[in-house]
Amino acid sequence: MKLMTEKTKRPDKIFFISVVLLVLSGVFIFSSASLGLLAKEGPTLQSVVFNQLFLGLFLGTVAFFVAAKVRYTFWRKWSFYIFLAAIALNLIVFVPGLGFSHGGATRWIDIFDFSFQPSEFLKLGFILYLAAWFAGLKEKIETFKFGLLPLLIFLSILASLLLAQRDTDTLVVLSAVAFIMFLLSGGRPRDVIILCLIGLLGFGVLILERPYVRERIETFLNPSIDPQGSSYQIQQSLIAVGSGKIFGRGFGQSIQKFKYLPEPIGDSIFAVAAEEFGFVGSSLLIFLFLLFSFRGLRIASRSPDLFGGLLVSGIVVLIVFQSFMNIAAMLGVIPLSGMPLLFISHGGTALFFTLFEVGLIVNISRYRSLPKS
Repeated sequence: MKLMTEKTKRPDKIFFISVVLLVLSGVFIFSSASLGLLAKEGPTLQSVVFNQLFLGLFLGTVAFFVAAKVRYTFWRKWSFYIFLAAIALNLIVFVPGLGFSHGGATRWIDIFDFSFQPSEFLKLGFILYLAAWFAGLKEKIETFKFGLLPLLIFLSILASLLLAQRDTDTLVVLSAVAFIMFLLSGGRPRDVIILCLIGLLGFGVLILERPYVRERIETFLNPSIDPQGSSYQIQQSLIAVGSGKIFGRGFGQSIQKFKYLPEPIGDSIFAVAAEEFGFVGSSLLIFLFLLFSFRGLRIASRSPDLFGGLLVSGIVVLIVFQSFMNIAAMLGVIPLSGMPLLFISHGGTALFFTLFEVGLIVNISRYRSLPKS
C-alpha cells in the first residue's frame, strides 16, 4: 500500500493572476463608477474612496499575505471559536448605539465613524467551521445525527441572525455554499434531496412572509409593474447595459451612473461597467470570474486533505455564486438582490474578507499529497 506524503510547492500562478486581474479591474471600474456620487446625495466621494482603497484594498492585501503565509491547518484549530466570534459580532448590530440601519436593513456596526458589516465575517467563520466539521466526520457524514442534523442546526442559527438583519441574500448564498460542501463531503443522496425540499419550503415561506422578497419576485416577473418604484433599478440597469453595445461608451463616459442608476458603486456597478466597456468588456470580466472558479476548484481537487478541499470549494462557491447573483440580477435573469459584485463593488469589509479568503486558497495551493514509494 502506498502512503501519502505532503509536498510544498509554489502557489498556483494562474489562480493568483486571476485574483490580481480581478482586483485591478475592481479598482479601474470602481474609480469610474464612484464619479457618479458627485451628482448624488449621500456619502462623500472622499469617504467612499478611503473606505474602499485603504480599509478594503490596503488592509485586505495585508490580510491576503497573512492568509497566504500561515499554514491553512492553523485555521482549522480555531474554526469553532472564529464561528462563535462571528455569531457574537452579528448580535452586536442589534445593540443601540453600535448597530445602525440603512434602507430598512440592520446590518452594520458603527464605531468611531468606521462602519463594519459583520455578515462578511460570518461567511468566513461559517465556511471554516463547516469544512472542519465535515472533515472530522469521515463516514459519519452519512448518519442523520452527525451529518444532516448538525447542518440544519447551523443553518437555523444563520437564518435567525440574517433574517433579523433583513439579509435574505446572504442566507441564500450561505445555504448554497453549505449544500455544495455537504454534497462534496459525502452526504447521502436522500439527505441532499431533503435539503433541497427544505430549501424550497423555506423560500416559499419567505415569499409569503417577507413583503420585500415578494416584491422582488413580482418585479422580476413583470419588470414594468412600477417604473418609478420597484422596477426602477432593473429598468435603468437594462438601459445602461444596452447603451454599452459592443465596445461601450468608454472609460468614465457612463451617463446612467450620474442621475439614473441607484447605487452605481454598489449593486449597480456591473451595469456601469457594461455601459462603459460594452459586451466585450463585460464578457472579459465574466471570463475572469470563470477562470478564478476553474482554477480554484482545481486547487480543491488537489488539496492534501478533505478540510483543505472543502475550504477551497466553499470559498470559491461563495465568491463566484455571490458575484454571478449580482451580474444576473443586473441583466434581469434573476430577481434583484443586494449582493455586491466582489472585487468590484463598494464595500471595504467585503473586499477585506474576500482578499483574506483568496489568500487561504493560495496557501492551500502550495500543498499537495503525492504517492510515496
